[in-house]
Amino acid sequence: NFSAEYNKSVYAHETGYGGYSYLVEPLWWIGMISMIVGEIANFAAYAFAPAILVTPLGALSIIISAALAHSILQEKLHTFGILGCVLCVVGSITIALHAPQERDIDSVREVWDLATEPAFLSYATIVVVAALVLIYFVVPQHGQTNIMVYIGVCSLLGSLTVMSVKALGIALKLTFSGVNQLFYPQTWAFALIVATCVSTQINYLNKRHWTPLIQQLFHQYIM
Repeated sequence: NFSAEYNKSVYAHETGYGGYSYLVEPLWWIGMISMIVGEIANFAAYAFAPAILVTPLGALSIIISAALAHSILQEKLHTFGILGCVLCVVGSITIALHAPQERDIDSVREVWDLATEPAFLSYATIVVVAALVLIYFVVPQHGQTNIMVYIGVCSLLGSLTVMSVKALGIALKLTFSGVNQLFYPQTWAFALIVATCVSTQINYLNKRHWTPLIQQLFHQYIM
């Protein structure tokens, strides 16, 4: 009826369902600024340490988030959650102990040469095609009912983000040390890839709140 549809539209507006109303929420901006500060530090880490070491250590943030959610938000940490935290710790420690030594790179063009090898180009093509298929064909049909769709988009693009951030970090580190890399078009190409992937990930990460559980609560208490 009209009342149900009106309440549904109001609820959708307030939660940002299908839109970007979260952009006017001060708490969202506080969280976003905090995340940006953390990612700047993470970006610096990529410039001075191997990506294979920095990336898994970043997974430890999951454990901190779980602990904060349990203590501050009073969320109950179930068996699978505890198991996931343990696996994150074990996996991160294992990779950190066996991470290979990173070779010295004197120019961003060396990273570009590695990134344009046939093997990596094939992988990047598969990732981009898979992400586009999810965005244009799967998201419109199942994005609001299956959280794995949005996670899939972010995870696929995340692999390209790590590589590009690593390359951009190396370029900036060399530039600050006196070897200017800003004249190379490869530096700006990596910067463009980072901007594209990060903005897309932020967009779809903020759409993940509309889960079947919220839908069920919505139909139960509002409709």
